[in-house]
Amino acid sequence: MTIRIPRRPLALAMSLALLAPGMAVAQTAKERELEARIAQLEAQVQALVGAQQQQQASLVDAKAQLDQVKVAQAAPAPDPAKAIQGTPILTAGSPNGRFSYGGFIKVDAMATDTNAGEIADGSAGRMFYLPSAIPVGGADESHVDIDTHAQFSRFWFAADGETQGHKTRAYLEFDLFGGGSNQLGNEAATNTHALTLRQAYVTWDKWLAGQTWSNFQDVAALPDAVDFVGPTEGTTFVRQAQLRYTSGAFSVALENPQTVLTGYRSTTRTNSDDGALPDISVRWTKKGDWGHVSVAGLARQLRHDTATTSASGNGFGVSASGKFNIGKNDDIRYMLTGGQGIGRYVGFALGADGALDATGSDIEGTGVLAGFVAWRHVFDPKLRGNLMFSRAQFDNDTDWTGFGVTESAQSIHANLIYSPFPKLDIGAELIWGNREVESGADGDLRRLHTSIKYSF
Repeated sequence: MTIRIPRRPLALAMSLALLAPGMAVAQTAKERELEARIAQLEAQVQALVGAQQQQQASLVDAKAQLDQVKVAQAAPAPDPAKAIQGTPILTAGSPNGRFSYGGFIKVDAMATDTNAGEIADGSAGRMFYLPSAIPVGGADESHVDIDTHAQFSRFWFAADGETQGHKTRAYLEFDLFGGGSNQLGNEAATNTHALTLRQAYVTWDKWLAGQTWSNFQDVAALPDAVDFVGPTEGTTFVRQAQLRYTSGAFSVALENPQTVLTGYRSTTRTNSDDGALPDISVRWTKKGDWGHVSVAGLARQLRHDTATTSASGNGFGVSASGKFNIGKNDDIRYMLTGGQGIGRYVGFALGADGALDATGSDIEGTGVLAGFVAWRHVFDPKLRGNLMFSRAQFDNDTDWTGFGVTESAQSIHANLIYSPFPKLDIGAELIWGNREVESGADGDLRRLHTSIKYSF
């Protein structure tokens, strides 16, 4: 019996058997090509991810550096460039302490003309604009006085540290406006001058103890003047011992209670430290890119005791001040102070705090309204200028004071300051000042004040 197998299925099976290896080989090549492309894409993705991570790391580093700069700018510590060394100089010093120093050399030259008498040689009024020194009622000598000095050169030392989580600072500041220290300390020979203590205080966290600017004074509002102060009669200006606490925008201080009085119907003054209560000052300050504004209040006791009499009175005052930026090149600075019995806080005691009665047993507080406004313009990075107006008005009871005390004072200042390179200022300021007493007598001052100042 013969069995037959169909030829066509057999041929098909044999064909498939012969083609199968080729199909497998072709499929493997495509897979390899596909795998290679996938690997290439994965490498590109990894490269992109690595670049992104590197960019993010760079941004994090840049932000950290920027934060460090901001912290350094906001920190109250002195300029690190002025640090003598990064570790304590003495082994007894704070292990985290930092010592620093700074100051400036300032040379002043002035030509002064007054129309009602001469300002006394060597007096403070010949060194800077002091409205109380403007002569009144005298003869016009028709000549110009020339004065030159370097007495307002200044230097300071500071030690900043952190102990057991408490930030501390010790600060000492001096200038040379202390007068001659010996017989040769005059303009005829050596021009020797003694040191003057300006500030000496310590701070820890929010507390301050020592001598510094009164909490009633806004130092940040002072104009950019060639003169020592500039608009003196309109400015609160006192440095004294105090205990101060600051929290955010608010500060409160207990300050030295000195009282300045005039005698009954006399221009003779008495400085009394008989006060039993400290002067109390409070301040609030708001800051921004636009500048700052500040409001302060003062309450005090006036007191004068002798062996046979005891006189007392009260004083109070309010002051508003600040700086307002107008674009990049201009700003307005201002101060307005009013009150009664606060004369020594205004214009270097241009007016007294009060007057004694005929028996010396009572004090009549003197009213005062004072202020200034100043415009500052920056022409270019090397040249700037300032224009200022200042005035003080006193409400004297002439039955107590008589007619020889200051009724008002005012001044106008215009200056240009050129800085050929950083830290060096060359300035010139024109000053016109006027003082009038209760009798109606007055006197004018005209001055050209020039200076060269190098800060270090």
